[in-house]
Amino acid sequence: MSKNTRKKRSGLSLRTLHIWLIITMVIMSGIVVYSTFRLTNTFERLSDAEEQHSELEKAAHELMDASDYLTESVQRFTINGDIKFLDQYFTEAFESNRREDAIAKMDVDKQTQTALDQLKEAMVNSVKLMDQEYYAMRLVIEAKGYRDYPDVLDTVKLSDEDQALSADEKIRRATELVLNDEYYNRKDLIRKDMRESLHEVDKLMQRTKDDELDTLHFELTIVRIIILIQVISILIMVRLTSILGIKPVLKAVDRIKSDSPIPEEGANEFRYLAHAYNKMYSKYKKSLEHLNYKASHDELTGAYNRAGYEILLSGIDLETTYMMLLDVDNFKSINDTYGHEVGDQVLVKLVQVLKGVFRDDDCICRLGGDEFVVFMVHSSGMQRRLIEAKIDQINEELENNDDGLPSISISVGIVSGKDVSDTESLFEKTDAAMYESKKKGKHTYTFVSNE
Repeated sequence: MSKNTRKKRSGLSLRTLHIWLIITMVIMSGIVVYSTFRLTNTFERLSDAEEQHSELEKAAHELMDASDYLTESVQRFTINGDIKFLDQYFTEAFESNRREDAIAKMDVDKQTQTALDQLKEAMVNSVKLMDQEYYAMRLVIEAKGYRDYPDVLDTVKLSDEDQALSADEKIRRATELVLNDEYYNRKDLIRKDMRESLHEVDKLMQRTKDDELDTLHFELTIVRIIILIQVISILIMVRLTSILGIKPVLKAVDRIKSDSPIPEEGANEFRYLAHAYNKMYSKYKKSLEHLNYKASHDELTGAYNRAGYEILLSGIDLETTYMMLLDVDNFKSINDTYGHEVGDQVLVKLVQVLKGVFRDDDCICRLGGDEFVVFMVHSSGMQRRLIEAKIDQINEELENNDDGLPSISISVGIVSGKDVSDTESLFEKTDAAMYESKKKGKHTYTFVSNE
């Protein structure tokens, strides 16, 4: 094969194109699946951050609630001296441990350290406030003369001045200690530390949300880009398949129908097929061109003779060819009545009528005597009505004796090449169909078809 021929037949391979498309789609799909997992993880992190934020807020509020509960208990104890409020106070302080639990919940990681420091500061102020509350409770215990109280209050020593106060004065002194401005200023410090802790928690949550939302937006952008690339790849593949495969095939079908070479274009695989077809087509045409006209044509009528018929029969496309076998009715009586010269003229007239009715591409052959074959080539689809109309027209023209020749008719057998497996079967079926027409009374036709 020459260099120019190889270059002409080279082209993009559909197989290679499809392989690369499959590889691309698999890679893209893998990235999409991976991105969906990342999106899921991002949503889970956002959910976890929301849950953590709620827990941290709850922890900060629990410390404040515990502090307020202690305040309420000590205030009620100092006001009415009911020992149950003393018990509630120390149950909260040493058994419930809500303040300590809040500190532990806030101690998550380095990100919560600032909020934890503020909460610890609130805890320090709360503990300092407890010293003042212990002193107030000790005053009430001294005033009421209680003997059953927590041991921790034994460590609280009253000042000489307060020790010298009467019972009522000690009650008033205790009440003042848990209701005065100094006490509430310390409570405000606890609330301030708690608010600052909550503010730090909110800031941490907002940063976390912003980071995760940025990640989410990035992942969604990647997924959109990949989907867009997939859509574009599919469209490109459809376009290339149309250009390299479908269009060349459709064009080739039209060229085959018009008995022309196929353009060697499109995909590499199709170019190879087109080249092979054109090579066979060229040999076929050259064989026809080199066929001696006299060797392949009937000298009397100008139709193909039996040798030409054999060549045509070997090269026809069964799928698009109809074969018609014609026989002149009562031709022997014409020879006997009018002589062989008139009989020859009748045969010449028959061929002229056939050529006028059929296309130039159709082939007319004389097998011998008054027996003729017509090949209707490049006939896709059902052609029964068209053939029947042509036969009626042929018989009508043959019956016209204005030219001085006797009226004649023909009997015809017609078979579609699609209904047989080979050319031998084609002739056998057509011959049988023609003789069936003879049996019917001549001047008719028999159409054999599986359609």
